[in-house]
Amino acid sequence: MKPIDAIVVESTRNWIRDIVIGLNFCPFARQPFKEELILYKVDETTDTAVALESFINTCRFLEDNPEIETALLILPNGFSDFDEYLDLVDLSEKLLKAEGFEGVYQVASFHPDYLFAGSDENDPANYTNRSPYPMLHLLREDLLEIAIDKHANVNDIPNQNIAKAISLGLAYFKKMKF
Repeated sequence: MKPIDAIVVESTRNWIRDIVIGLNFCPFARQPFKEELILYKVDETTDTAVALESFINTCRFLEDNPEIETALLILPNGFSDFDEYLDLVDLSEKLLKAEGFEGVYQVASFHPDYLFAGSDENDPANYTNRSPYPMLHLLREDLLEIAIDKHANVNDIPNQNIAKAISLGLAYFKKMKF
């Protein structure tokens, strides 16, 4: 791993530990994080085609390595514009289908400037999906279904996360460093 990659991965791991798990934004993240079943793949590209190739190669890696539960394709140098990033998310979902991975993997999106439709950029609720870098999170659908079946109120998670983020306030998230 190149030195910059190590810094990016460490920052991402800190975010997962402190925000995703620490604030319980994802009740399913603790176990794979603790057991180191997450692939952290850093791609320094700024090119959409290269990012999509890296994305599909990550799918193939997961296919060949079933012991890895989930993967984060972290894009520290590209896709800082949120709208450009959303285009990448859309293309990655289309690529999943085209490559026969629809129903096998699901994409979750995280970005430093994540903005829910219709929300203000300073709405603390956006921090439920804000990360230190643009990233595409690949989830195995079969494992996700098992986790969902074990969780009593999975449909309440987004609203609980938004309520928690709002109660913590913008100042709380602005002071967080990864």
